[in-house]
Amino acid sequence: MSSTTTPPQSQLSTALAKDRLGVAAVVFFVMSAAAPLTVVAGVVPTGIAVTGLTSISIAFLAMAVVLAIFAVGYVAMSRHIANAGAFYAYISQGIGRPFGVGGAWLALLAYNCFQVASYGGFGAIGAVYFQDWFGWDIKWWELALIVWLLTAILGVRDVAVNGRVLATLLVAEIVLVLVFSFANVFSPNFHASSAPVDATSLVGTGAGALLAMAITGFVGFEQSVVFAEESRDPRRTVSRATYIAIALIAVLYGFASWSMISAAGDNVVDRATKEGPDLFFNVASDRLGSAAVNLGHALFLTSLIAAMISFHNIISRYTFSLGREGVLPRLFGRTVPGTGAPKNGSLAQSVLGLTIIVIYAVAGWDPLVQLFFWGGTAGGIGVLLLITVSSIAVIGYFARRPEGEDFWHRIGAPVLGTILLLVMSYLTLTNISTLFGVEPGSGPTWVVPVAFGVVSLGGILWALVLRSSRPDVYSGIGLGARSATSGSGGGGFAAALAGDQGAK
Repeated sequence: MSSTTTPPQSQLSTALAKDRLGVAAVVFFVMSAAAPLTVVAGVVPTGIAVTGLTSISIAFLAMAVVLAIFAVGYVAMSRHIANAGAFYAYISQGIGRPFGVGGAWLALLAYNCFQVASYGGFGAIGAVYFQDWFGWDIKWWELALIVWLLTAILGVRDVAVNGRVLATLLVAEIVLVLVFSFANVFSPNFHASSAPVDATSLVGTGAGALLAMAITGFVGFEQSVVFAEESRDPRRTVSRATYIAIALIAVLYGFASWSMISAAGDNVVDRATKEGPDLFFNVASDRLGSAAVNLGHALFLTSLIAAMISFHNIISRYTFSLGREGVLPRLFGRTVPGTGAPKNGSLAQSVLGLTIIVIYAVAGWDPLVQLFFWGGTAGGIGVLLLITVSSIAVIGYFARRPEGEDFWHRIGAPVLGTILLLVMSYLTLTNISTLFGVEPGSGPTWVVPVAFGVVSLGGILWALVLRSSRPDVYSGIGLGARSATSGSGGGGFAAALAGDQGAK
């Protein structure tokens, strides 16, 4: 009598939906997390005001080169590993399982920093805009709760629905960025400036802060692999989406920031300090008029909504990945039958977001500086550290499994990328007070690094606990849909990978 093994649970309840996303859809998710209009109108003027440096365009281009080099090994690794946990899986299999869990906890903290920061930014900035537009006196937290509810609802819907929403919002804000940027070029005050592309600024005082703000603009590009299990033809989709996103972000940000600084004039630092996010819209108003400025303000808010939706999806998939493998409670590793949405991971993020909004509202803390600016900045630092560790993991992975990749993909690019990322991480941490716009030794300069360190250490220790108490779970860490403990099918990516392996 032959023995058969019955899966412990339905594949529908533990697998993400397959074959839902093409290259364009993944790019929309990636670039929505990058939030082009939020970066151009929010991050760039803030960076100029805080650092006093105007070479942000060259910082974006330099960061794009570094990330493109990093992506060579990162994308190559995605051809061998199937896991919506991305950094978590790569660090687990490249350096070790305990470090992988530590990286996963760090990723959850960093991406949640971006997510909850967006609520503060939308509420604080939106309250001003609604007052100007309609004369409505709305509390920031009331607006934050409205977009929180929208994000929570979309989080448990089919990923394709989220993709269509993001596509609509993203296309609108990219078109607006381009229109305003060209309007800057044809402004009567425009004088082509070489300051934004001055490469010498990348090695001077404040360079670390400049590069850290640049990486904030790219956050999200690395998440193409998060959606690999839900992609069509994932081996090609991940690679193309990653490189397309890096190129689009670099060109868009570089051109937009150069045109804005050139049109703002020699007093751009003072104007950035006084006008903040309105600087981008104001310098183009001579050509476009006040109606266009109001449209820009509206799309600035929708840009934040797109970022919320994208980060929410990313966080829920990280949580799902950890729950599927038993690193977090198994209930987080469940998906909605039919849509494949990671429901419980999504709900957990929604609860956290609501909690932060309530705490800030009750305590009366500043949602713009202490939530939006500080949260986004902290998230950028966390993601930079994650990318750096992941680059090291790529080297470790291919050192043990060199099959299927050439020298450039498994050694050359990963080693070069790691060196560059280590330098950038060092510059960022040593310029952290400039980055936050505070005095050296003040709260954010040590709270943020300590928080990331404690959370990462907590993940490492938890993995060691699992190794001694639940070795079956520990052995499956980082294996994703192929984990022996997951009890699930592999989805689109694993199926494609299995087919490829079978052909060898």
